[in-house]
Amino acid sequence: MKIAVFSSKSYDKESFESHNNGVQFKFYEANLNLDTVKLAAGFDGICAFVNDHLDADVLEKLVANGIKMVALRCAGFNNVDLAAADRLGLKIYRVPAYSPQAVAEHALALILTLNRKTHKAFNRVREGNFSLERLSGFDIYNKTVGVVGTGKIGGIFAKMMKGIGCEVIAYDAYPNDELKKAGIEYVSFEKLLNKSDIISLHCPLTPETNHLINAKSFAQMNDGVMLINTSRGALIDTKDAIEALKSGRLGYLGIDVYEQEEQLFFRDLSESIIADDMITRLISFPNVLITAHQGFFTNEALSQIAVTTIKNINDFAAGVENNNEVVLQN
Repeated sequence: MKIAVFSSKSYDKESFESHNNGVQFKFYEANLNLDTVKLAAGFDGICAFVNDHLDADVLEKLVANGIKMVALRCAGFNNVDLAAADRLGLKIYRVPAYSPQAVAEHALALILTLNRKTHKAFNRVREGNFSLERLSGFDIYNKTVGVVGTGKIGGIFAKMMKGIGCEVIAYDAYPNDELKKAGIEYVSFEKLLNKSDIISLHCPLTPETNHLINAKSFAQMNDGVMLINTSRGALIDTKDAIEALKSGRLGYLGIDVYEQEEQLFFRDLSESIIADDMITRLISFPNVLITAHQGFFTNEALSQIAVTTIKNINDFAAGVENNNEVVLQN
């Protein structure tokens, strides 16, 4: 199989080549879109990431170029038009779980950093400033943590926070009996918003969850609440989050994802003018911490992504049934 890898970085090439067993990869830094889809000509399949465009127009051009399968090297597939893929007979595969611990641990890192301001302390000490002024935080112990979405990542995160000594409540359309046995209470979404000191989002992006956190949601939260998002950027209405930060309703915001991240994340823009007014406004708040889709980024996760993606490609080539295929639900 000859595979064109889009949105690739040096670490993608290194991990894929170290685990390869027969696939011919060609790595492109460019995102997949209507302008770059021509790069797929001559390949059997493509490998795509979270910010690649896989809408109907792109999928049709991929098929016209001879592409037979798409291997997503991520868990989410909200950027894929599954109806168009089904109509075109194009097989879509994903990596459903690579290191849920990595993302859950990153969510905890955002909480601890925002709370205890270790990022600010680091910069102060480097400048010879050993003052503790304005670095105070709060005990996370005994606080109420609301977990929205208790799949693999959300479940691990919930157990972590329980282990720290928090009261953990959760909202999910499909409650997890194991988590219930661990002492985690499932409540309504409204109750979670109203009761939580810290809210962490771990649900997929769907039409139903798009802007799940909006002005109405913020109005139901306690003043000074901490909100963490390591899932998908569009779960939060950024404009409403900025207003909640300005009013003080939102006391802390930690995000590893951003709804307009496609033009920003995974790039070095340090010498560029950033035209996105909302991200620059968020950066200006002292109680906002932004990382650039870093949650998955561990050695273990990169290895698992490569191994699973290569297996998906080889299974397709051999005609072997694979549970990682994304099938349109009727």
